[in-house]
Amino acid sequence: MTMIGAPSPPDEYARLLDLAHYEILDTPAEDVFDRIARLAAHLLRTPLACINFIDGSRQWSKAVYGPGPGSAPRHDSFCAWTILGTDPVVIENTRADPRFAQHPAVTGEPHLRMYAGAPLITPTGHCIGTLCVADSGPHALTAADLQDLRDLAALVVDELELRAHHLETGRRPHTQHRRNGEVQRGPDQTWVLDGLTGLMNLELSPEDMTLKAAALLGNALNADYIGLLLFEGEELREEAAYQTPQLAPAMAALPTPLPEWSSSVTRTLKDLHQPLYLDDYPLIPGAMGALVAAGVQQAAWLPLGTRNGVTAMLVAMRLRDNPVMRWRGSDQGLLTAAGRSVRSSLDRQLEAELAHQHARHDALTGILNRRAMYQDLIQRHLNGQPFLLAELDLDGLKALNAQEGRAQGDKLLQVFARTLKVELGREGEVYRTGGDAFVVLADTDEEAVHDAVDVAVLAARQVGALRGASVGTARSSEGVGETLLGLAEERLYAVKCRRLAARQASVAPGLH
Repeated sequence: MTMIGAPSPPDEYARLLDLAHYEILDTPAEDVFDRIARLAAHLLRTPLACINFIDGSRQWSKAVYGPGPGSAPRHDSFCAWTILGTDPVVIENTRADPRFAQHPAVTGEPHLRMYAGAPLITPTGHCIGTLCVADSGPHALTAADLQDLRDLAALVVDELELRAHHLETGRRPHTQHRRNGEVQRGPDQTWVLDGLTGLMNLELSPEDMTLKAAALLGNALNADYIGLLLFEGEELREEAAYQTPQLAPAMAALPTPLPEWSSSVTRTLKDLHQPLYLDDYPLIPGAMGALVAAGVQQAAWLPLGTRNGVTAMLVAMRLRDNPVMRWRGSDQGLLTAAGRSVRSSLDRQLEAELAHQHARHDALTGILNRRAMYQDLIQRHLNGQPFLLAELDLDGLKALNAQEGRAQGDKLLQVFARTLKVELGREGEVYRTGGDAFVVLADTDEEAVHDAVDVAVLAARQVGALRGASVGTARSSEGVGETLLGLAEERLYAVKCRRLAARQASVAPGLH
Protein backbone atom coordinates (compact mmCIF):
# COMPACT_ATOMS: atom_id res chain seq x y z
CA MET A 1 0.00 0.00 0.00
CA THR A 2 1.41 3.41 -0.95
CA MET A 3 0.74 6.86 0.42
CA ILE A 4 -1.95 8.89 -1.29
CA GLY A 5 -1.22 12.51 -2.14
CA ALA A 6 -3.45 15.36 -0.96
CA PRO A 7 -5.76 17.07 -3.47
CA SER A 8 -5.19 20.70 -4.40
CA PRO A 9 -7.14 23.37 -2.49
CA PRO A 10 -9.94 25.07 -4.47
CA ASP A 11 -8.00 28.37 -4.39
CA GLU A 12 -4.77 26.77 -5.63
CA TYR A 13 -3.83 29.38 -8.26
CA ALA A 14 -4.45 32.35 -5.98
CA ARG A 15 -2.67 30.49 -3.16
CA LEU A 16 0.43 29.95 -5.31
CA LEU A 17 0.48 33.61 -6.33
CA ASP A 18 0.24 34.61 -2.66
CA LEU A 19 3.14 32.28 -1.84
CA ALA A 20 5.21 33.78 -4.69
CA HIS A 21 4.55 37.26 -3.26
CA TYR A 22 6.74 36.47 -0.23
CA GLU A 23 9.75 35.32 -2.33
CA ILE A 24 10.60 32.83 0.41
CA LEU A 25 11.17 29.62 -1.58
CA ASP A 26 14.76 28.37 -1.95
CA THR A 27 16.16 31.10 0.32
CA PRO A 28 18.92 30.43 2.88
CA ALA A 29 18.16 29.70 6.53
CA GLU A 30 17.19 32.73 8.64
CA ASP A 31 17.59 32.96 12.41
CA VAL A 32 14.09 34.25 13.06
CA PHE A 33 12.43 31.20 11.47
CA ASP A 34 14.90 28.79 13.08
CA ARG A 35 14.05 30.28 16.49
CA ILE A 36 10.32 29.81 15.93
CA ALA A 37 10.87 26.14 15.00
CA ARG A 38 12.97 25.59 18.15
CA LEU A 39 10.34 27.31 20.28
CA ALA A 40 7.57 25.13 18.81
CA ALA A 41 9.51 21.95 19.64
CA HIS A 42 10.15 23.22 23.18
CA LEU A 43 6.57 24.31 23.91
CA LEU A 44 4.95 21.17 22.51
CA ARG A 45 7.67 18.84 23.87
CA THR A 46 8.51 17.20 20.52
CA PRO A 47 11.89 16.25 19.02
CA LEU A 48 10.95 17.68 15.62
CA ALA A 49 9.48 20.98 14.40
CA CYS A 50 9.42 22.41 10.86
CA ILE A 51 8.28 25.49 8.94
CA ASN A 52 7.20 24.16 5.55
CA PHE A 53 5.86 25.85 2.42
CA ILE A 54 3.82 23.99 -0.22
CA ASP A 55 4.34 25.08 -3.82
CA GLY A 56 2.94 23.49 -6.96
CA SER A 57 5.00 20.31 -6.78
CA ARG A 58 6.84 20.06 -3.45
CA GLN A 59 7.06 20.72 0.26
CA TRP A 60 10.00 23.04 0.91
CA SER A 61 11.37 23.50 4.42
CA LYS A 62 12.48 26.95 5.52
CA ALA A 63 13.40 25.78 9.02
CA VAL A 64 13.83 22.30 10.52
CA TYR A 65 14.56 21.54 14.17
CA GLY A 66 15.43 17.92 14.89
CA PRO A 67 15.73 14.77 12.74
CA GLY A 68 12.93 15.32 10.22
CA PRO A 69 12.30 14.53 6.55
CA GLY A 70 12.39 18.23 5.58
CA SER A 71 11.74 19.02 1.92
CA ALA A 72 9.83 16.39 -0.08
CA PRO A 73 7.64 15.93 -3.16
CA ARG A 74 4.16 17.37 -2.57
CA HIS A 75 2.65 13.90 -3.08
CA ASP A 76 4.57 12.66 -0.01
CA SER A 77 3.79 15.67 2.17
CA PHE A 78 1.88 15.52 5.47
CA CYS A 79 1.57 19.31 5.30
CA ALA A 80 -0.15 19.23 1.90
CA TRP A 81 -3.16 17.84 3.79
CA THR A 82 -2.92 20.54 6.48
CA ILE A 83 -3.24 23.46 4.00
CA LEU A 84 -6.66 22.16 2.89
CA GLY A 85 -8.24 23.86 5.93
CA THR A 86 -7.65 26.64 8.43
CA ASP A 87 -7.55 24.55 11.62
CA PRO A 88 -4.62 22.52 12.97
CA VAL A 89 -4.41 18.92 11.78
CA VAL A 90 -3.45 16.32 14.39
CA ILE A 91 -2.58 12.72 13.49
CA GLU A 92 -2.27 10.82 16.77
CA ASN A 93 -1.21 7.53 15.15
CA THR A 94 0.23 7.78 11.64
CA ARG A 95 0.38 3.97 11.36
CA ALA A 96 -3.39 3.73 11.63
CA ASP A 97 -4.12 6.51 9.11
CA PRO A 98 -4.40 5.12 5.55
CA ARG A 99 -3.02 8.39 4.14
CA PHE A 100 0.29 8.10 5.96
CA ALA A 101 0.76 4.48 7.08
CA GLN A 102 3.19 3.74 4.21
CA HIS A 103 5.02 7.08 4.27
CA PRO A 104 8.83 6.52 4.25
CA ALA A 105 9.21 8.68 7.38
CA VAL A 106 6.65 6.45 9.15
CA THR A 107 7.91 3.04 8.01
CA GLY A 108 11.57 4.12 8.26
CA GLU A 109 13.67 6.76 10.01
CA PRO A 110 12.66 8.81 11.95
CA HIS A 111 9.58 6.51 12.40
CA LEU A 112 7.08 9.34 12.91
CA ARG A 113 4.10 8.31 15.04
CA MET A 114 2.45 11.67 15.82
CA TYR A 115 2.06 14.72 13.58
CA ALA A 116 0.44 18.09 14.26
CA GLY A 117 0.47 21.04 11.87
CA ALA A 118 -1.05 24.52 11.88
CA PRO A 119 -1.57 26.23 8.50
CA LEU A 120 0.23 29.49 7.73
CA ILE A 121 -2.70 31.72 6.78
CA THR A 122 -1.83 34.97 4.96
CA PRO A 123 -3.78 38.21 5.42
CA THR A 124 -5.63 37.40 2.16
CA GLY A 125 -6.83 34.10 3.63
CA HIS A 126 -4.63 31.63 1.69
CA CYS A 127 -2.83 28.71 3.36
CA ILE A 128 0.70 28.73 1.94
CA GLY A 129 2.41 26.31 4.33
CA THR A 130 2.53 25.01 7.89
CA LEU A 131 4.26 25.12 11.21
CA CYS A 132 4.32 21.47 12.27
CA VAL A 133 5.68 19.25 15.03
CA ALA A 134 6.15 15.48 15.12
CA ASP A 135 7.23 12.71 17.45
CA SER A 136 8.36 9.10 17.02
CA GLY A 137 6.21 7.89 19.93
CA PRO A 138 2.66 8.40 21.25
CA HIS A 139 2.21 12.06 22.16
CA ALA A 140 -1.11 13.56 23.25
CA LEU A 141 -1.63 17.29 22.69
CA THR A 142 -3.75 19.53 24.88
CA ALA A 143 -5.96 22.40 23.82
CA ALA A 144 -3.24 24.73 25.14
CA ASP A 145 -0.65 22.97 22.94
CA LEU A 146 -2.78 23.55 19.83
CA GLN A 147 -3.29 27.21 20.74
CA ASP A 148 0.50 27.60 21.09
CA LEU A 149 0.90 26.03 17.65
CA ARG A 150 -1.65 28.47 16.16
CA ASP A 151 0.04 31.45 17.82
CA LEU A 152 3.47 30.45 16.55
CA ALA A 153 2.08 29.89 13.03
CA ALA A 154 0.63 33.42 13.12
CA LEU A 155 4.05 34.66 14.24
CA VAL A 156 5.62 33.02 11.15
CA VAL A 157 3.18 34.91 8.92
CA ASP A 158 3.96 38.17 10.74
CA GLU A 159 7.65 37.62 10.04
CA LEU A 160 6.88 36.87 6.38
CA GLU A 161 4.94 40.14 6.11
CA LEU A 162 7.80 42.07 7.72
CA ARG A 163 10.32 40.38 5.44
CA ALA A 164 8.25 41.19 2.31
CA HIS A 165 7.99 44.84 3.41
CA HIS A 166 11.78 45.10 3.80
CA LEU A 167 12.31 43.55 0.35
CA GLU A 168 9.90 45.99 -1.29
CA THR A 169 11.42 48.98 0.51
CA GLY A 170 14.90 48.03 -0.66
CA ARG A 171 13.69 47.51 -4.19
CA ARG A 172 11.94 50.85 -4.72
CA PRO A 173 14.97 53.02 -5.64
CA HIS A 174 16.11 50.45 -8.20
CA THR A 175 12.56 50.15 -9.61
CA GLN A 176 12.20 53.92 -10.05
CA HIS A 177 15.61 54.13 -11.69
CA ARG A 178 14.66 51.40 -14.14
CA ARG A 179 11.38 53.13 -15.00
CA ASN A 180 13.21 56.37 -15.67
CA GLY A 181 15.56 54.51 -17.96
CA GLU A 182 12.61 53.01 -19.84
CA VAL A 183 11.26 56.46 -20.64
CA GLN A 184 14.54 57.33 -22.32
CA ARG A 185 15.52 54.06 -23.95
CA GLY A 186 12.32 51.98 -24.21
CA PRO A 187 11.78 48.76 -22.21
CA ASP A 188 14.80 46.56 -21.73
CA GLN A 189 13.37 43.04 -22.11
CA THR A 190 16.56 41.01 -21.90
CA TRP A 191 16.02 40.15 -18.24
CA VAL A 192 12.46 39.00 -18.99
CA LEU A 193 13.60 36.68 -21.78
CA ASP A 194 16.34 35.29 -19.53
CA GLY A 195 13.79 34.66 -16.82
CA LEU A 196 11.36 32.92 -19.18
CA THR A 197 14.16 30.71 -20.48
CA GLY A 198 15.16 29.87 -16.92
CA LEU A 199 11.64 28.71 -16.13
CA MET A 200 12.13 25.77 -18.49
CA ASN A 201 14.66 24.32 -16.05
CA LEU A 202 12.10 24.24 -13.22
CA GLU A 203 9.85 21.27 -12.51
CA LEU A 204 6.61 23.26 -12.56
CA SER A 205 3.07 22.24 -13.45
CA PRO A 206 1.59 23.92 -16.56
CA GLU A 207 -0.62 26.02 -14.28
CA ASP A 208 2.31 27.20 -12.15
CA MET A 209 4.41 27.78 -15.27
CA THR A 210 1.69 29.98 -16.80
CA LEU A 211 1.33 32.06 -13.64
CA LYS A 212 5.08 32.47 -13.18
CA ALA A 213 5.52 33.39 -16.87
CA ALA A 214 2.74 35.98 -16.54
CA ALA A 215 4.41 37.40 -13.44
CA LEU A 216 7.72 37.69 -15.31
CA LEU A 217 6.12 39.35 -18.33
CA GLY A 218 4.52 41.96 -16.07
CA ASN A 219 4.80 45.51 -17.38
CA ALA A 220 7.03 44.48 -20.28
CA LEU A 221 4.02 43.05 -22.14
CA ASN A 222 1.32 45.32 -20.69
CA ALA A 223 -1.29 42.55 -21.06
CA ASP A 224 -4.62 42.67 -19.26
CA TYR A 225 -5.02 38.88 -19.53
CA ILE A 226 -2.68 35.90 -19.99
CA GLY A 227 -4.28 32.46 -19.76
CA LEU A 228 -3.75 28.79 -20.51
CA LEU A 229 -6.79 27.34 -22.32
CA LEU A 230 -7.38 23.63 -22.90
CA PHE A 231 -9.64 22.11 -25.57
CA GLU A 232 -10.89 18.58 -24.79
CA GLY A 233 -13.42 17.27 -27.26
CA GLU A 234 -15.87 20.12 -27.78
CA GLU A 235 -15.24 21.60 -24.34
CA LEU A 236 -13.01 24.58 -23.65
CA ARG A 237 -11.76 25.35 -20.15
CA GLU A 238 -9.45 27.90 -18.59
CA GLU A 239 -6.70 26.09 -16.69
CA ALA A 240 -4.83 29.09 -15.26
CA ALA A 241 -4.99 32.82 -15.81
CA TYR A 242 -3.60 36.21 -14.85
CA GLN A 243 -5.94 39.14 -15.37
CA THR A 244 -6.19 42.78 -14.38
CA PRO A 245 -9.06 44.00 -12.15
CA GLN A 246 -10.64 45.75 -15.16
CA LEU A 247 -11.08 42.48 -17.05
CA ALA A 248 -11.78 40.11 -14.15
CA PRO A 249 -15.56 40.71 -13.85
CA ALA A 250 -16.15 39.94 -17.54
CA MET A 251 -14.09 36.74 -17.36
CA ALA A 252 -15.90 35.65 -14.19
CA ALA A 253 -19.26 36.11 -15.94
CA LEU A 254 -18.42 33.59 -18.66
CA PRO A 255 -20.02 30.14 -18.25
CA THR A 256 -17.74 27.28 -17.19
CA PRO A 257 -17.01 25.08 -19.03
CA LEU A 258 -17.37 27.32 -22.06
CA PRO A 259 -20.03 25.95 -24.45
CA GLU A 260 -19.42 25.17 -28.09
CA TRP A 261 -19.92 28.07 -30.49
CA SER A 262 -20.01 26.58 -33.98
CA SER A 263 -19.13 29.92 -35.63
CA SER A 264 -16.98 31.44 -32.88
CA VAL A 265 -13.35 32.43 -33.23
CA THR A 266 -12.62 30.17 -30.24
CA ARG A 267 -13.91 27.14 -32.15
CA THR A 268 -12.12 28.00 -35.40
CA LEU A 269 -8.79 28.49 -33.65
CA LYS A 270 -8.76 25.06 -31.99
CA ASP A 271 -6.64 23.68 -34.84
CA LEU A 272 -4.36 26.74 -35.09
CA HIS A 273 -0.73 25.83 -35.88
CA GLN A 274 0.89 29.29 -35.98
CA PRO A 275 0.59 32.21 -33.54
CA LEU A 276 -2.13 34.71 -34.40
CA TYR A 277 -2.02 38.37 -33.32
CA LEU A 278 -5.07 40.63 -33.82
CA ASP A 279 -5.18 44.35 -33.05
CA ASP A 280 -8.93 44.71 -33.72
CA TYR A 281 -10.57 41.81 -31.89
CA PRO A 282 -14.13 43.26 -31.92
CA LEU A 283 -14.14 43.33 -35.74
CA ILE A 284 -13.45 39.63 -36.33
CA PRO A 285 -16.33 37.18 -36.98
CA GLY A 286 -17.17 35.17 -33.87
CA ALA A 287 -15.74 37.68 -31.37
CA MET A 288 -17.25 36.90 -27.97
CA GLY A 289 -19.81 39.52 -26.99
CA ALA A 290 -18.90 39.41 -23.30
CA LEU A 291 -15.25 40.18 -24.06
CA VAL A 292 -16.13 42.94 -26.53
CA ALA A 293 -18.43 44.47 -23.93
CA ALA A 294 -15.58 44.28 -21.40
CA GLY A 295 -13.43 46.34 -23.76
CA VAL A 296 -11.07 43.73 -25.21
CA GLN A 297 -9.33 45.29 -28.20
CA GLN A 298 -6.26 43.12 -28.91
CA ALA A 299 -5.94 39.34 -28.69
CA ALA A 300 -3.15 36.86 -29.31
CA TRP A 301 -3.27 33.06 -29.56
CA LEU A 302 -0.21 30.78 -29.31
CA PRO A 303 -0.88 27.07 -30.02
CA LEU A 304 0.99 24.73 -27.67
CA GLY A 305 0.17 21.38 -29.31
CA THR A 306 -2.11 18.43 -28.59
CA ARG A 307 -1.37 15.73 -26.01
CA ASN A 308 -3.63 12.74 -25.26
CA GLY A 309 -6.49 14.42 -27.10
CA VAL A 310 -6.15 17.71 -25.18
CA THR A 311 -5.14 20.81 -27.16
CA ALA A 312 -3.42 23.64 -25.26
CA MET A 313 -3.25 27.32 -26.18
CA LEU A 314 -1.72 30.39 -24.54
CA VAL A 315 -3.94 33.49 -24.92
CA ALA A 316 -3.15 37.14 -24.20
CA MET A 317 -5.49 40.16 -24.35
CA ARG A 318 -5.38 43.94 -24.00
CA LEU A 319 -8.25 46.34 -23.33
CA ARG A 320 -9.06 49.27 -25.63
CA ASP A 321 -7.69 51.83 -23.14
CA ASN A 322 -4.33 50.01 -22.95
CA PRO A 323 -1.43 52.42 -23.62
CA VAL A 324 0.08 49.88 -26.07
CA MET A 325 -2.10 49.99 -29.19
CA ARG A 326 -0.76 47.00 -31.16
CA TRP A 327 1.18 43.76 -30.84
CA ARG A 328 4.80 44.82 -31.35
CA GLY A 329 7.56 42.53 -32.53
CA SER A 330 9.03 42.59 -29.03
CA ASP A 331 5.65 41.51 -27.60
CA GLN A 332 5.54 38.55 -29.96
CA GLY A 333 9.05 37.55 -28.92
CA LEU A 334 8.07 37.63 -25.23
CA LEU A 335 4.91 35.60 -25.80
CA THR A 336 6.82 33.06 -27.89
CA ALA A 337 9.33 32.63 -25.05
CA ALA A 338 6.48 32.25 -22.54
CA GLY A 339 4.84 29.69 -24.84
CA ARG A 340 8.06 27.65 -24.95
CA SER A 341 8.18 27.55 -21.15
CA VAL A 342 4.56 26.44 -20.80
CA ARG A 343 4.94 23.92 -23.65
CA SER A 344 7.94 22.34 -21.91
CA SER A 345 5.87 21.98 -18.74
CA LEU A 346 2.98 20.40 -20.68
CA ASP A 347 5.40 17.90 -22.21
CA ARG A 348 6.81 17.00 -18.79
CA GLN A 349 3.29 16.64 -17.40
CA LEU A 350 2.37 14.24 -20.20
CA GLU A 351 5.49 12.16 -19.56
CA ALA A 352 4.67 12.04 -15.85
CA GLU A 353 1.04 11.07 -16.54
CA LEU A 354 2.09 8.31 -18.92
CA ALA A 355 4.61 7.00 -16.39
CA HIS A 356 1.93 7.13 -13.68
CA GLN A 357 -0.57 5.27 -15.85
CA HIS A 358 2.06 2.68 -16.80
CA ALA A 359 2.85 2.12 -13.12
CA ARG A 360 -0.87 1.53 -12.36
CA HIS A 361 -1.65 -0.88 -15.19
CA ASP A 362 -1.05 -4.58 -15.68
CA ALA A 363 1.16 -5.14 -18.71
CA LEU A 364 -0.60 -8.34 -19.86
CA THR A 365 -4.29 -7.47 -19.58
CA GLY A 366 -4.18 -3.67 -19.73
CA ILE A 367 -6.42 -3.33 -16.65
CA LEU A 368 -5.33 -1.81 -13.34
CA ASN A 369 -2.79 -3.63 -11.15
CA ARG A 370 -2.23 -4.33 -7.44
CA ARG A 371 -0.58 -0.95 -6.82
CA ALA A 372 -3.59 0.87 -8.29
CA MET A 373 -5.93 -1.29 -6.21
CA TYR A 374 -4.26 -0.24 -2.95
CA GLN A 375 -4.30 3.44 -3.98
CA ASP A 376 -7.96 3.35 -4.99
CA LEU A 377 -8.92 1.36 -1.89
CA ILE A 378 -7.43 4.10 0.32
CA GLN A 379 -9.26 6.78 -1.66
CA ARG A 380 -12.58 4.97 -1.33
CA HIS A 381 -12.13 4.70 2.44
CA LEU A 382 -11.33 8.42 2.61
CA ASN A 383 -14.38 9.29 0.50
CA GLY A 384 -16.58 7.56 3.06
CA GLN A 385 -19.05 6.15 0.53
CA PRO A 386 -20.03 2.46 0.94
CA PHE A 387 -18.60 0.01 -1.60
CA LEU A 388 -18.19 -3.70 -2.28
CA LEU A 389 -14.83 -5.46 -2.50
CA ALA A 390 -14.69 -8.79 -4.33
CA GLU A 391 -11.68 -11.11 -4.65
CA LEU A 392 -11.71 -13.47 -7.65
CA ASP A 393 -9.69 -16.53 -8.50
CA LEU A 394 -9.94 -18.36 -11.83
CA ASP A 395 -10.50 -22.12 -11.55
CA GLY A 396 -8.62 -24.29 -14.02
CA LEU A 397 -6.10 -21.80 -15.48
CA LYS A 398 -3.06 -23.80 -14.31
CA ALA A 399 -4.38 -26.93 -16.05
CA LEU A 400 -4.98 -24.92 -19.23
CA ASN A 401 -1.42 -23.56 -19.15
CA ALA A 402 -0.07 -27.10 -18.74
CA GLN A 403 -2.17 -28.55 -21.58
CA GLU A 404 -2.25 -25.74 -24.15
CA GLY A 405 0.67 -23.52 -23.22
CA ARG A 406 1.05 -20.24 -21.36
CA ALA A 407 0.32 -18.15 -24.46
CA GLN A 408 -3.20 -19.55 -24.60
CA GLY A 409 -3.59 -18.98 -20.86
CA ASP A 410 -2.49 -15.36 -21.28
CA LYS A 411 -5.08 -14.88 -24.03
CA LEU A 412 -7.77 -16.26 -21.72
CA LEU A 413 -6.72 -13.83 -18.96
CA GLN A 414 -6.97 -10.92 -21.39
CA VAL A 415 -10.46 -11.90 -22.56
CA PHE A 416 -11.71 -12.48 -19.00
CA ALA A 417 -10.30 -9.20 -17.67
CA ARG A 418 -11.56 -7.00 -20.49
CA THR A 419 -15.01 -8.60 -20.55
CA LEU A 420 -15.39 -8.17 -16.79
CA LYS A 421 -14.37 -4.51 -17.07
CA VAL A 422 -16.93 -3.90 -19.83
CA GLU A 423 -19.71 -5.69 -17.92
CA LEU A 424 -19.10 -3.67 -14.77
CA GLY A 425 -18.89 -0.40 -16.70
CA ARG A 426 -19.04 2.63 -14.44
CA GLU A 427 -20.30 0.59 -11.50
CA GLY A 428 -16.89 -0.78 -10.61
CA GLU A 429 -13.21 -1.19 -11.41
CA VAL A 430 -11.22 -4.37 -12.05
CA TYR A 431 -7.64 -5.04 -10.87
CA ARG A 432 -5.32 -7.94 -11.64
CA THR A 433 -3.45 -8.64 -8.40
CA GLY A 434 -1.66 -11.88 -9.30
CA GLY A 435 -1.39 -14.66 -11.87
CA ASP A 436 -5.07 -15.68 -11.94
CA ALA A 437 -6.24 -13.42 -9.11
CA PHE A 438 -8.40 -10.30 -9.52
CA VAL A 439 -10.06 -7.75 -7.26
CA VAL A 440 -13.20 -5.73 -7.99
CA LEU A 441 -14.07 -2.48 -6.20
CA ALA A 442 -17.70 -1.74 -7.00
CA ASP A 443 -20.53 0.64 -6.18
CA THR A 444 -23.10 -2.02 -7.06
CA ASP A 445 -24.46 -5.02 -5.17
CA GLU A 446 -23.03 -8.53 -4.86
CA GLU A 447 -25.48 -10.03 -7.35
CA ALA A 448 -24.44 -7.60 -10.09
CA VAL A 449 -20.77 -8.49 -9.55
CA HIS A 450 -21.53 -12.22 -9.77
CA ASP A 451 -23.52 -11.63 -12.97
CA ALA A 452 -20.60 -9.73 -14.52
CA VAL A 453 -18.18 -12.51 -13.49
CA ASP A 454 -20.44 -15.15 -15.06
CA VAL A 455 -20.45 -13.27 -18.39
CA ALA A 456 -16.65 -12.91 -18.26
CA VAL A 457 -16.26 -16.65 -17.59
CA LEU A 458 -18.46 -17.49 -20.59
CA ALA A 459 -16.34 -15.21 -22.79
CA ALA A 460 -13.11 -16.76 -21.48
CA ARG A 461 -14.39 -20.29 -22.25
CA GLN A 462 -14.33 -19.34 -25.94
CA VAL A 463 -10.55 -19.32 -25.57
CA GLY A 464 -9.92 -22.33 -23.34
CA ALA A 465 -11.36 -24.81 -20.85
CA LEU A 466 -11.95 -22.65 -17.79
CA ARG A 467 -13.99 -24.31 -15.00
CA GLY A 468 -15.18 -21.02 -13.55
CA ALA A 469 -14.25 -18.29 -11.10
CA SER A 470 -14.51 -18.34 -7.31
CA VAL A 471 -15.61 -15.08 -5.69
CA GLY A 472 -15.38 -13.82 -2.10
CA THR A 473 -16.94 -10.48 -1.17
CA ALA A 474 -16.85 -8.02 1.72
CA ARG A 475 -18.57 -4.72 2.41
CA SER A 476 -16.64 -1.57 3.28
CA SER A 477 -18.55 -1.38 6.57
CA GLU A 478 -16.86 -4.63 7.67
CA GLY A 479 -13.27 -3.39 7.79
CA VAL A 480 -10.51 -1.14 6.43
CA GLY A 481 -7.57 -1.85 4.14
CA GLU A 482 -5.87 -5.18 4.76
CA THR A 483 -8.63 -6.26 7.16
CA LEU A 484 -11.23 -5.89 4.41
CA LEU A 485 -9.01 -7.68 1.89
CA GLY A 486 -8.39 -10.49 4.37
CA LEU A 487 -12.10 -10.94 4.98
CA ALA A 488 -12.85 -11.22 1.25
CA GLU A 489 -9.94 -13.66 0.85
CA GLU A 490 -11.27 -15.88 3.65
CA ARG A 491 -14.67 -16.03 1.96
CA LEU A 492 -13.03 -16.72 -1.39
CA TYR A 493 -11.11 -19.63 0.13
CA ALA A 494 -14.34 -21.00 1.66
CA VAL A 495 -16.01 -20.91 -1.78
CA LYS A 496 -13.05 -22.74 -3.36
CA CYS A 497 -13.17 -25.40 -0.64
CA ARG A 498 -16.90 -25.96 -1.21
CA ARG A 499 -16.37 -26.24 -4.95
CA LEU A 500 -13.50 -28.68 -4.52
CA ALA A 501 -15.58 -30.83 -2.17
CA ALA A 502 -18.47 -30.81 -4.65
CA ARG A 503 -16.21 -31.90 -7.51
CA GLN A 504 -14.68 -34.68 -5.42
CA ALA A 505 -18.14 -35.88 -4.40
CA SER A 506 -19.29 -35.96 -8.03
CA VAL A 507 -16.40 -38.20 -9.11
CA ALA A 508 -16.35 -40.42 -5.99
CA PRO A 509 -18.72 -43.16 -7.34
CA GLY A 510 -16.36 -43.74 -10.20
CA LEU A 511 -13.59 -44.65 -7.82
CA HIS A 512 -15.27 -47.81 -6.51
